[in-house]
Amino acid sequence: MGGLAHYLESEGIPTTQISLIRAHTEAIRPPRALAVPFELGRPLGGPNAPDFQRRVLLSCLALLERDAGPVLDDFPDPPPGEAATADGDGTDGWACPVNFAPPVAQMSDADVLHAALSQEVAQLRPWYTESKSNRGGRTGFGISGMSPEDIVRFLADFAAAPDDTPSPLPDTHPVMAFKRMADDLRYFYTEAAIARPDGRGSDVEIANWLWGETTLGALLVAVRDWAMESDDGLTRQLAMNAMVPTHQRHRTKHG
Repeated sequence: MGGLAHYLESEGIPTTQISLIRAHTEAIRPPRALAVPFELGRPLGGPNAPDFQRRVLLSCLALLERDAGPVLDDFPDPPPGEAATADGDGTDGWACPVNFAPPVAQMSDADVLHAALSQEVAQLRPWYTESKSNRGGRTGFGISGMSPEDIVRFLADFAAAPDDTPSPLPDTHPVMAFKRMADDLRYFYTEAAIARPDGRGSDVEIANWLWGETTLGALLVAVRDWAMESDDGLTRQLAMNAMVPTHQRHRTKHG
């Protein structure tokens, strides 16, 4: 969008935009942009906070009053409920409805990984089903077209031997298949984790649980560490930009 903004402005049409990745906006230098500290896919912050979202939108539109550019302002506040969590206080602590065994630390044994992931999926399945029902049957899971069991098998094999595991998706690079299927399973985990009506934690709390307390999170971090050092350009690009969210990269080898 930053590149398109330059063309629109050259035709006399003022533009403004929201930036979720500040470094990209710094490089493209659009005429006006508001950098926000939110997760990818949530340019106005988390759901169910209309007053906060309106404030973000108005802050972005206010940049249209600025004639000189490029303008890159920072929105100062995290979404409601995340400030206290990020500071480590002000919350009684959200808890997933399932108690897992400690995440597997060793990624070289595909069978051990498969068993651990399969156990997590089995424990989460009733909560995923309830969560899906609570939303009238709507779910984000299913973008890969694979079942949780098939995804778990592939992720375990890939983590243990990434250079030797073929893609199960036709005409799809193995690392792209890994990314697509890993994202799919993350939807499954996240939707299960928020099943309880009284248990909706903040985005940060749920992300900290998935990336810090599950074998799935440990596996995704390990694969990102491997991918960052790959000789394959697509693999490195996905690792840098799309495998682990920015706020969880402190868990990775390369940050």
